[in-house]
Amino acid sequence: MKALNRHKLQHDQKYNCETCGRMFNKEGSLRSHELVHAKVKPFICTICGQGFTVQQSLVSHRRIHTGERPYMCETCGKGFSQSGQLKMHERVHSEEKAFKCDKCQKAFRNPGTLKLHQVVHTGDKPYKCNICERRFGLAVNLKRHHLIHTGMKPYVCVVCGKGFNQRSILKGHMQVHTGEKPFMCDICGKTFVYNYALKNHMLTHDGVYKQRLKTSLEHPRNPQRCDVCGKCYSSVASLKLHKQLHTGEKPFTCEVCGKAFAQKSACTTHQKVHTGEKSFKCAWCPKAFSLANSLRVHERIHTGEKPYKCDSCGMAFRMSGNLKRHKRVHTGEKPFSCAVCGKRFGQANNVKAHMQVHTGVKPYFCQKCGKRFAYVRNFKDHKCVPC
Repeated sequence: MKALNRHKLQHDQKYNCETCGRMFNKEGSLRSHELVHAKVKPFICTICGQGFTVQQSLVSHRRIHTGERPYMCETCGKGFSQSGQLKMHERVHSEEKAFKCDKCQKAFRNPGTLKLHQVVHTGDKPYKCNICERRFGLAVNLKRHHLIHTGMKPYVCVVCGKGFNQRSILKGHMQVHTGEKPFMCDICGKTFVYNYALKNHMLTHDGVYKQRLKTSLEHPRNPQRCDVCGKCYSSVASLKLHKQLHTGEKPFTCEVCGKAFAQKSACTTHQKVHTGEKSFKCAWCPKAFSLANSLRVHERIHTGEKPYKCDSCGMAFRMSGNLKRHKRVHTGEKPFSCAVCGKRFGQANNVKAHMQVHTGVKPYFCQKCGKRFAYVRNFKDHKCVPC
């Protein structure tokens, strides 16, 4: 019956695309489709300014910034931001390796990994940086490298506004807010956000650490070896924590939204978002927060603390993200561009407002006279004369 209904829709399609001839049964569907040919991207990410033709693409893109991973593997619980990523990951469990290298017959689970591997045989690096002339085997590596020259940091922390030029660095930074501490001292059990912090901490166990190192060198027996990469650990607990890097194992799952975590403490901290628990209370006002860092940022309103200072004019800010935006006044940097006409802007929300020139959208509506406006400033200046 469903197949018959889908077939009948073909006869009902009455909206024809003049460019490619494709038919649609709704005028709205045709209008959305025509944006592909017009290269208009009205759906703008307010965080990084990237534009998209359809709203669903924007929804998927925003997960890069928010860290949302709604597609979860039923086998190991690992989450993904896109269904295609989940599909590729599931091959890890099925052992399916459909993509084979024609040089050495080595097989891979996805085409991207195969392409990366083939550079070993060819040594080909066709992508060249036009600024420093460094060459790369993959376009994505060149794109990532360009961020060094432009200074752009498209991966923005949604909690504190700090920007990063790599997604992996943002991921590590987010552990500051979530409370996740994947690096554990196997002497005292203390955990850390960053590996370098663990190494510094190990110096406090100087005597124990040196004795353990000496013993392990003199009697290298029963090392806890990772069967994936061969790295050795002195305890089962440390090896288990390390293996989560390979397996993506996150055994602690939020019962409300399904988001998974490697550590119980991180899951407990996250659940406060759903329960509304705000255990971090401001000493100056009744406001409370779920995260300690959110409280620290808020308290600057009362203390007047502005630790982020502009080295050009001396103006200070409470948050690093605000300082970053302010600096563009001095540098003239305009990292956000309109996908239609190429006009550049210093802030992502200015691109979003500008796009209304192309789309004709006028979201501000006078309830008295019915007149519509593209910009809020024009709406506020409007002197209403009822019809």
